[in-house]
Amino acid sequence: MGDQDLVIFGIGQIGELAKYYFEADTEFRPVAFTADGEFVDEANFMGLPVLPFDELGEAFRPFDAALFVAVGYSGLNRNRRRIFDEATRLGYSLPSYVSSKATVFPDLSSCRNCLILEDNTIQPRVVVGDDVFLWSGNHIGHHSVIEDHCYIASQVVVSGNCRIGEASFIGVNATLHDGVTVGAGSVIAAGALIKRDVEPGSVMTAASARLSDRKASEVDL
Repeated sequence: MGDQDLVIFGIGQIGELAKYYFEADTEFRPVAFTADGEFVDEANFMGLPVLPFDELGEAFRPFDAALFVAVGYSGLNRNRRRIFDEATRLGYSLPSYVSSKATVFPDLSSCRNCLILEDNTIQPRVVVGDDVFLWSGNHIGHHSVIEDHCYIASQVVVSGNCRIGEASFIGVNATLHDGVTVGAGSVIAAGALIKRDVEPGSVMTAASARLSDRKASEVDL
């Protein structure tokens, strides 16, 4: 158990996971949860008190505890960004979680409120902005830049010299070729192969699997 107090914003599954990761793998000690007041209908979550965010300062001032915003990609990351911006305005420090089971190098630029889970490989000369979530098992190639408030799901391949624009989402198993720029606020769907630059606000999809007329019993494996 760590020795620096941490409040977690979010009382869903990501908040639950954040509590586990910070307890098991950092020097932070989760002491409470918080959420927007209209979503606080229980006094406790995961054995810790839950406080409305607009009342948080009465119990935990910015110099009493750090804050981690454990919110997913809803609203194309706008919901997480809203809380991040308000917490910054209030003066809370916003630590990042970088898994001890991720492959990173000393020159990694990882900023505030990042969540970098196990089995990510982040090569040298990568720049990671504020409030970036990298779920498990991604490859982030050398000299790439991930701008603020992005969310990258699992098993994504970002080749070298790529730039991912602010508040973008990249789905499971997507691949970016070398040197690709993804414009801000874009959605790259699961399995998409991106060979060229993507304009801001674009949605890039991949072909879905099709049901064959053949039966499985007819296939000789």
